[in-house]
Amino acid sequence: MRWWHIEPVLALERALFPEDAWSAGMFWSELAHARGPGATHHYTVAEDPGGRIVGYAGLATTVDGTGDVQTIAAAPERQGTGLGTRLLTDLLAAATAFECHQVFLEVRVDNPRAQRLYERHGFVPVGLRRGYYQPGDVDALVMRREHGAPTTPPPPAGAGRPPAPSDPS
Repeated sequence: MRWWHIEPVLALERALFPEDAWSAGMFWSELAHARGPGATHHYTVAEDPGGRIVGYAGLATTVDGTGDVQTIAAAPERQGTGLGTRLLTDLLAAATAFECHQVFLEVRVDNPRAQRLYERHGFVPVGLRRGYYQPGDVDALVMRREHGAPTTPPPPAGAGRPPAPSDPS
């Protein structure tokens, strides 16, 4: 993800998460840590063949070898096509490149589809954060994946091949 992706990502963010959407400032702050020799974050976007952003994802890392999935999202018409798997796989590859020994994430307790995605990729529940998502006061399930955790293959793909994450430089 680059600075010119922020506006279209924000439009998708607001459509997907109307109550608790990230602000432009939050994305700018995250991207400030995603370039250069001291980079500690990795952000990517997925575009359709026409160049429209249909998904995005981000990972933050720490010096102690821990990664945290900051965000992952797919446009409604791309959900269930494998795009989430491709975005998450990209983040996990980045976590490996950053030499993370574990990766954490928070997922809404009322989002079983996302929970299943994470479980297929070796994440296991490790805790609960009450009222994490505001203003809706929705709890977050905290999940962790240890480096090298096995993944299970996703179910057979639906119609069409989802777009690959891209990060033009």
